[in-house]
Amino acid sequence: MRYIVLVNGVEHEVTLSAEGVCYAGDEARAHLEGARPGTPVRLLTLDGKVHGVLARRRPGKGRYTLWLDGYRYEVEALDERTRAIRALTVDKERATGPAPLLAPMPGLVVRVSVKPGDSVAVGQPLVSIEAMKMENELRSKSAGTVKAILVAAGTAVEKGAVLVELE
Repeated sequence: MRYIVLVNGVEHEVTLSAEGVCYAGDEARAHLEGARPGTPVRLLTLDGKVHGVLARRRPGKGRYTLWLDGYRYEVEALDERTRAIRALTVDKERATGPAPLLAPMPGLVVRVSVKPGDSVAVGQPLVSIEAMKMENELRSKSAGTVKAILVAAGTAVEKGAVLVELE
């Protein structure tokens, strides 16, 4: 079975077979023993040298933090198939910067409290909308500068509409 293993952000190819472990094309003999009695430490024998290993599972598939010989390693081990599927489905170009203000419900814009170029702080009111005869003040979830205002007072908006863009 072939795995792609990220160790502290560096990609490695590891193949496991009945004969042993093949790391980046080099054969290596490895054996991992169960936890030592009374401790979470396991013993890893690699090419005749014994190492103490402590592994903690992290959130996410195949993610671990390993402590090996006094060093900490952030590791993600995925088989080829899972890695290929993730590469196809993960958005490579994620948006950066403050998130835009979206309408949480359909309604009517009553007031716009900022203008392009204004600096805003977390929690600062940006837009008020009326929905179900109640006025709702929408506040900034992050600090930034107002890039664009896409609505005006009196505009009807649908749920999810972009109201204010921040940068």
